[in-house]
Amino acid sequence: MNAVSRVLVARGRNEPQELENPDVGWGQRARDGVWVPTKDGQRIHIGIDVTAADTVGQILRPALRVFVGVDVDTDIVAQTTTGGVRLLTVIHGPDAPTEFRFPLSLADGLALEAMPSGGYDVVHLRYGATVGRLYNPWACDSMYRQVKADYSLAGQVVTMRVQHEGSYYPVVADPHYSR
Repeated sequence: MNAVSRVLVARGRNEPQELENPDVGWGQRARDGVWVPTKDGQRIHIGIDVTAADTVGQILRPALRVFVGVDVDTDIVAQTTTGGVRLLTVIHGPDAPTEFRFPLSLADGLALEAMPSGGYDVVHLRYGATVGRLYNPWACDSMYRQVKADYSLAGQVVTMRVQHEGSYYPVVADPHYSR
């Protein structure tokens, strides 16, 4: 938690602020993921594919929960924002995986569209309107050095790849969804 706080402070004011959002619904366990709103009033589900322990989230305050040990040397600090969620992935050492999977369940009539920035828009197929966005991930190590992070998409599963080899740990990576 301390590493995440230091990194967010160092990144500055451009980061979305933690805020309680009644439109966001969290599952009890990491694997249950989170239900988030779209601009057109629908909801999508973002899962957290955990391979180690399927831990129960520790609720630190209404807008912040921590899932400890979701994978080898990996925790997730889940933060509710005004328009969605951040799933801050904290990588504690070189044995941690380099890929983190987030299965998506989209409402009927919605699809993912790759963006040049490296993120994905949630698009309403009938109207072509963007109703949500999964922003391009960023990552940095404990020395505030940028670590390469990007997404790949296979079906409805977004995989965040973080090339953390040779980094100073912990490394924090940030998938962020907003309507």
